[in-house]
Amino acid sequence: MLDGFWLDVKLFMAVEAAVLVAGLVVALVRHSRAPALFPLRLLATVYVDVFRGIPTILLVYLIGFGVPALRLSGLPTDPVVLGGIALGLSYGAYVAEVYRAGIRSVHRGQRDAALALGLTEAQAMRHVILPQAVRRVAPPLLNDFVALQKDVALISILGPAEAFRIAQVIQGQTFNYTPLIAAALLYLLVTVPLARLVDRMGGAEGVR
Repeated sequence: MLDGFWLDVKLFMAVEAAVLVAGLVVALVRHSRAPALFPLRLLATVYVDVFRGIPTILLVYLIGFGVPALRLSGLPTDPVVLGGIALGLSYGAYVAEVYRAGIRSVHRGQRDAALALGLTEAQAMRHVILPQAVRRVAPPLLNDFVALQKDVALISILGPAEAFRIAQVIQGQTFNYTPLIAAALLYLLVTVPLARLVDRMGGAEGVR
């Protein structure tokens, strides 16, 4: 079961890294008002609306079983990879909106001041707006990652031997629910410290 949980942790870390980058890119595209980026803005809006609207478990099922059913060369067939892609698409949409809310929360005067000092729009975004926005949304981002750590268990429906799947198999063989309790405790070892970190960061934001 520990080996299965280590698979969960590795998948969580990989998906988290991808989501942080992809979510920021989507948020920046949606925030941009450049006419040339309108097609990308439209695409980013559709992406956020669609993948926030589909339940994560359904998305894992559709991608995990649907992609191999296409039988197209070059597409991944590993259920862990497909499950990770599904989780990344789902959580990327949520994180993009968290980032966008943070960017919009920075007062317009900050941008105007940066431009008055001679910075370009891109430099103002990178050096002035984004650092403030990311600092403000750190607690909700961590909250999303607490949820992601738990939702990694959803890939069990695709068959990989992760902690929840292994606990189910052992329980089915022995009719003993202790393995499921052990799996729950393993998840708590990660999610509870993250939750306490969210609480501390939220309190610090309130003080500031």
